[in-house]
Amino acid sequence: MDKNIFNILKKYFGYSSFRRGQENIIQSILDGNDTFAIMPTGGGKSICYQVPALYMKGLTIVITPLISLMKDQVDTLRENGVNASYINSTLSSKETNDILMSALSGHLKILYVAPERLEQDYFRNAIKDLTISMVAIDEAHCVSQWGHDFRVSYKRIVPFINIFDKRPIVAAFTATATDEVKKDIINLLELKEPNCFITGFDRDNLFFSIVKNENKFDFITKYLSKHKELSGIIYAATRKEVDSLHQKLISQGYSVGKYHAGMGDKERSESQDLFLYDETKLMIATNAFGMGIDKSNVRFVIHYNMPKNLESYYQEAGRAGRDGEKSECIILFSGQDIQIQKFLIKQSIPSFDRQRIELKKLNDMINYCMTTSCLRKYILNYFGENYEVENCDNCINCTGNVEIVDITLEAQKIISCIYRMGQNFGVTMIAEVLKGSKNSKVLRFNFDKLSTYGIMKDCTLKQITNLINTLIADGYLYLSDSEYATVKMSQKSIEVLKGYKKVVQKIHIVEELSLSTDNTLFEILKALRLEIARRENVPPYIIFSDSVLSEMCKYYPKDKNSMLQIKGVGEIKYNKYGEIFEEKIREYIKETNLTPEDNNKGTLKVPELLSKKIPTHIETFNLYKKGITIADMAKIRNLSIPTIQEHILKCANEGLNVNLDAYIPAEYKDLIYEKIRILGTSKLRPIKDALPDDVDYMAIKAAICKYTSKNKAI
Repeated sequence: MDKNIFNILKKYFGYSSFRRGQENIIQSILDGNDTFAIMPTGGGKSICYQVPALYMKGLTIVITPLISLMKDQVDTLRENGVNASYINSTLSSKETNDILMSALSGHLKILYVAPERLEQDYFRNAIKDLTISMVAIDEAHCVSQWGHDFRVSYKRIVPFINIFDKRPIVAAFTATATDEVKKDIINLLELKEPNCFITGFDRDNLFFSIVKNENKFDFITKYLSKHKELSGIIYAATRKEVDSLHQKLISQGYSVGKYHAGMGDKERSESQDLFLYDETKLMIATNAFGMGIDKSNVRFVIHYNMPKNLESYYQEAGRAGRDGEKSECIILFSGQDIQIQKFLIKQSIPSFDRQRIELKKLNDMINYCMTTSCLRKYILNYFGENYEVENCDNCINCTGNVEIVDITLEAQKIISCIYRMGQNFGVTMIAEVLKGSKNSKVLRFNFDKLSTYGIMKDCTLKQITNLINTLIADGYLYLSDSEYATVKMSQKSIEVLKGYKKVVQKIHIVEELSLSTDNTLFEILKALRLEIARRENVPPYIIFSDSVLSEMCKYYPKDKNSMLQIKGVGEIKYNKYGEIFEEKIREYIKETNLTPEDNNKGTLKVPELLSKKIPTHIETFNLYKKGITIADMAKIRNLSIPTIQEHILKCANEGLNVNLDAYIPAEYKDLIYEKIRILGTSKLRPIKDALPDDVDYMAIKAAICKYTSKNKAI
């Protein structure tokens, strides 16, 4: 790759190297190819079109669906010294004309527009004779009716591209797409023999949790009490629930905003800005909030209700930890969430065929919430990525951050009561009978005469309801599909009643989230950043992200040379803010009597207690470098052989020196590559079935790793 590309990366963005996958995508664009990339939220999609835009002659047009994303991206680019702008409905006619004049004069390098703008004759006529080097399409899944956020306006993109005498390069990007959606995007955008890249859906800085049937509000308040200073988003399914939760948290003194489609434009915009500028720490919202929000320091995303599908969930959850720092994604699941989502699907989608598709996706979402296996594996496999590690060490099901409580006796009482009530009533009515309520409806049905009436009188109604929902979530009971859902027994219920099966409840243990930094200095630098942000009227993370501040707190840069080695600090940013932050760091070092120990970067060593834990795959790599066999590594690390193999492949994907040829049988090498070329790389099983039995999975995956690293289309 041309060294000028790396100069652009360092000068404008402050990085000395690309993240995984970015370099191949950028090279594909620079080679003049249409390009389609699936990259996880926070994976660095914008760099993949912004860097080529600054390198190529002419103007790059970026099509994106939300005003908030345009403003955010343009503010960040301008802060980095890039001549970028946007045109949307918030601008006056004069402002729009000034921007178009800047484009016509050749000064503008990147222009953001909404897809609706593309059909306006005034806009089309103004730019049709310009040199357009590239049209970049963000959130490309919006073009597909099989995707989770279909927008009719995205159908206007192809006619717009066709107005130019010389067709520009077209690059499309999305964070979530199944194989079906991927094919649909390529066809609908009429991409010309595109190079397609899937950089991996995994976000290894995110910790995934499912919390089943605990009292949701109690969990929220307990969680927030431990994370008061961190930014987070709580998603709820309905506007009513957002309003209710927002009011409750305000009454308890929390700094919290809200966002949903029932609010006025001005109110939504103000609430969003307060969150972006760190004036409020917490946002309560429906799924109307979030797309295009580039806030990098969101430390947790909690879903108060189960989302409707995994595509929506992974995109919403992915708004946490965009800066690469440790963050958490939690779903608070109850059996009633299933009925809420079914109701919303049936109310909002008139087409029966479309309903059937969405209900299938909902079932996949339910299974994710129910599974006792690795949550990360479930998500990645859903999106067609082969992730065969049995223990990711980074989700609730793999780490065991739960307390196991035996609730077999309580389950038997509940199931027995449901049986005696004829399996014809909902959760609330069953709970009232078990509690011994004198509710008129309970008495009218003579349920006070049942042997199970009042059998759980020592529990609160809320506790009983939570236990019933736990049994529903774990498949011991289920809800009918009728308008008024009733609780039914499953085969598992009978096994519990007869004493054949034990029932346990997993209680989530809330732990502190913390950055691996000198926290005192981190707070000092955050305060300085906020002061500058207020003065310049931009969100704090546009000055420097949390991850940049975190690096400063690890290495204590005290001069220009060491500051420019911090990831995210480029020449433009240094000229604006570098000396201010250096001075604050030097003051801190002097006040705390820290002893400088210059390392090979010319910075201070990170204190022993503050250094990050070595990633588990790097621990394996350290053994690999010593020539230890896979079997012996598995014994030494007390891990399975497939897990060790996955570690080695992950190291290879990250560019570490791994000899993949050692795992690919020489006599089958050509055959394996041919099968990969024909069958693709998204599914291992078809490739395995087409090869001899003595070719194992490691050989195939090693070949795939080598195949994709050679800058070939997936």
